[in-house]
Amino acid sequence: MTGWHFGRLLFRCNICGAACEEQAQNLEREVPSCASCGSTVRARAILHMLSTELYGRSVALPDFPVAKHIRGIGLSDSHVYTGRLAERFDYTNTFLDREPRLDITDVDPSLTGTADFVIASDVFEHVSPPVSRAFHNLRRLLKPGGVLLFSAPYTNSAGAMTVEHFPDLYDFEILPDTGGKPRLRNVTATGAVQFYDDLVFHGGDGQTLEMRVFSETSLVQEFLAAGFEAPHIYTNSDFEHGIVWNCSWSLPMAVRPAATTRRES
Repeated sequence: MTGWHFGRLLFRCNICGAACEEQAQNLEREVPSCASCGSTVRARAILHMLSTELYGRSVALPDFPVAKHIRGIGLSDSHVYTGRLAERFDYTNTFLDREPRLDITDVDPSLTGTADFVIASDVFEHVSPPVSRAFHNLRRLLKPGGVLLFSAPYTNSAGAMTVEHFPDLYDFEILPDTGGKPRLRNVTATGAVQFYDDLVFHGGDGQTLEMRVFSETSLVQEFLAAGFEAPHIYTNSDFEHGIVWNCSWSLPMAVRPAATTRRES
């Protein structure tokens, strides 16, 4: 049984299949809300998009057919679904700093056109500039007719554009200052030395430095310039699987290479 009951949502987690019950205020993008696997709204939304784009409807991951002919690549994907995806597909979760390694800014040519789907969830705000090369490499990874499942924090304020925190980033390191607060030292391509304070990290110091804040408008432009169709933004909630959006920003997107047909959700 699913639905709202006295401010609580009864739903089935589409990652582990568990029956869940959670208060409305806890159904936020980054708050774990499945007592069984610890999935968040964002993680469940990625699986909702994958199911809809592959099969035309939203089903839970335990109900996915085994299809080892479908190849997927994850970029530092959430641990709550990586093992389960590998059971269903020829899926590999990759990392920047360890094996299996994939640097989205410098992709091995042998990977061109090998993926039926790629998942990049809250990764691109951390990619070193210029970020446009990473969008082009996402397009290169996909087979014709493949699909990218994408999410990133972004604003959709009217007229907003992406804000690059370190537009001249080239040769940099993170240094603690005398007060123990991290700061960034950068040497630009022309040899100028820059220092930045008030750094923002996601999930820990050093490895997940926020490089930028996207805007929805800029994201659409990046996708189009990289050879994608305009992204399909998944704006609707899916109460059956505990996916509730109480905002209109940072919503997940499914993006296909240009000149291909996208399934409608």
